[in-house]
Amino acid sequence: MKHRSLSALPLGLLILAACSSPPPPPPPPVPHGYVEGAEETAEVQSRLVVADDGGAVRVLDLLTEEVRDLAPVPGIRDVVTDGRFAYLSGADSVRVVDSGGWTVDHGDHVHHYRAQIREVGDVDLATPVQAHSDKAVTALSGVDGETLLLNREALEEGEIERAGTARVLPGTAAVPYEQHVLAPSENGVRVLDRAGTETARVDEPCPEPAGTAVTRRGVVFGCADGALLVSAEDGRFQGEKIAYPPGAPRATEFHQRPGSDTLAATAGTDGAWLLDLSKRAFTHVPTGPVTGVNAVGAGGSLLALGTDGTLRAYREDGTEIARNRVVEPGGPPPSILIDTSRAYVHDGGTVHEIDYNDGLRVARSFPLGGPIAHVVETGR
Repeated sequence: MKHRSLSALPLGLLILAACSSPPPPPPPPVPHGYVEGAEETAEVQSRLVVADDGGAVRVLDLLTEEVRDLAPVPGIRDVVTDGRFAYLSGADSVRVVDSGGWTVDHGDHVHHYRAQIREVGDVDLATPVQAHSDKAVTALSGVDGETLLLNREALEEGEIERAGTARVLPGTAAVPYEQHVLAPSENGVRVLDRAGTETARVDEPCPEPAGTAVTRRGVVFGCADGALLVSAEDGRFQGEKIAYPPGAPRATEFHQRPGSDTLAATAGTDGAWLLDLSKRAFTHVPTGPVTGVNAVGAGGSLLALGTDGTLRAYREDGTEIARNRVVEPGGPPPSILIDTSRAYVHDGGTVHEIDYNDGLRVARSFPLGGPIAHVVETGR
C-alpha cells in the first residue's frame, strides 16, 4: 500500500490541519455573589465614619484599626448611612462617601464585601434625616420632608445619578421596599414604583409621620398615634398600626441593630420605648433622662446612655442589669450604635467599643480627634 507524504498533500489541507487545534476551554463561571472590584470576605467589614464638629472626616476600619482621613465637610450638620454609603450634610449640600464595606442579605445566607474607600461626590439636598437603599435606588430624605431618589447602581460605580423623576412628594420621608418606594402621609402610605409614580396605596393613615426603620417584617413608620408596620405578601402591600399605651409620649426616631425586629426610641424626657414587632407591642422602660438609646435585638437588652454619661442595660421588663460610666457629660450628645456583638459610643474625640454581653465592658477605645459630633457604622 502506498502512503502519501505530508509534502504531497495540498497546501490548503496543511493549513486546515494546522488551524484545527482544540478550542480554548470556556472561561470559569462567575462565582455566586461575585462583585466586580470588591473582595468577598468571611466576616463583616465594619467601619465607622466619624466627623467632628469642625468638619474633619475619618473612616476607621474596625478590623485593622486603620484610619483614613477624607476631605473635610465645612459646616457639618449630620451624618447618616444606608449600610454602605455615608451621607454627610454640609452647609449647602450632602457629601456621599463609599465606606467600602457592606453586606448583601439573601435571606438564608449573606455575603460580606470589602473595597476601597472613596468619596463619590456632592448632592444638592437639605440635611438628610434618613437614608435607605435597596438594590436599585437610594432614598435620601431631607429636613424639609423632600425625598431624593438616586440610582443605586450608579452610586456603586462612583457616580451620582437621579433615579426616575427627580423627587418624591414634599412633606414625606420615603423608604425603598419590595421593589417599590413607600411614602407615608396623613391619608395613608403611597406605594410608588422606582421612578416615583404611584401604583398602589395602603389606606392605614399615619398622622404626623416621623421616624422610620427597615426590618425583616417590613417597614416601620412613626406616627402620632403609634407605629405603622407596612409589609408585603404576593405583591400586595398592607399596613398594621401598633398603638401607644393611652396618654404615652410618641416616638419620633427609631434605633436598632441593622435588620433587627426590635426597635428602641426615646419616650418623652425620662424613659425609652422598646417596640417588639413579633409581639406588636410597645414597652415603656423608665430609664430617666437619656441622650441616646438602642436595642440589641430579640431577647436582648435595651441600652440607654444617661445625661450623666452612664451607659445602662435593661431587660424588657425595665430591670437594670448593668451599668458603666463611659463618657463625660457636657459634650455633643452621643449616639449608641449596635451590631451583632458590640456597641459604640463616642466621648469627646474618642469612640469606645462596648461589649454589651460582658457587663458593658469597654473592649477598645479609638482616639480619633474631635470633638466627635457624628458617627455611623457601615458594613452591615
